[in-house]
Amino acid sequence: MLSYIKGHLTSIDGIEIYPIISLVIFFTFFVGLGIYIFKSDKKTRDEIKNIPLEDN
Repeated sequence: MLSYIKGHLTSIDGIEIYPIISLVIFFTFFVGLGIYIFKSDKKTRDEIKNIPLEDN
């Protein structure tokens, strides 16, 4: 099954760019999330941290 999929994917022109785009999006998201966390103040982090413990 995997060789069947791999055979069809190798026949598509320009398919090699998609893993690179996925990696860039993934990396950018987590770097942005890390920057957001480190730049936020302690009050905001405490509010976010306690969301699962709050009753609605």
